[in-house]
Amino acid sequence: QVQLVESGGGLVQAGASLRLSCAASLVPFNRYAIGWFRQAPGKERDFVATISWSGGSTFVAHSVKGRFTISRDNAKNTVYLQMNSLKPEDTAVYYCAAATDYGLGYLYREQDYDSWGQGTQVTVSS
Repeated sequence: QVQLVESGGGLVQAGASLRLSCAASLVPFNRYAIGWFRQAPGKERDFVATISWSGGSTFVAHSVKGRFTISRDNAKNTVYLQMNSLKPEDTAVYYCAAATDYGLGYLYREQDYDSWGQGTQVTVSS
């Protein structure tokens, strides 16, 4: 069974940085694209970033472009989301998700993913 565990969330001030981690029990991990999504209170879950199985292709949402970076270490079965220059509007529960990567392009829809973590809370104060 696929398990994804997020970590690294917390309470920070605006302008600070956080690095989220998504640890996966996927064998083989390098067959899966990993995505990050977030859900703010009272809002729908939104796409944040995705990375291909090799790490060679990444795509981030316009709202976080230039501030957030996604990367992966396949030797550690871990994907990272580096978040810089955080803003109060980045406050949300952040989820990672896994999808078999068939090389068909960027996976930015929730329905593209079939395994999800429990989420980690990120709170940015002004």
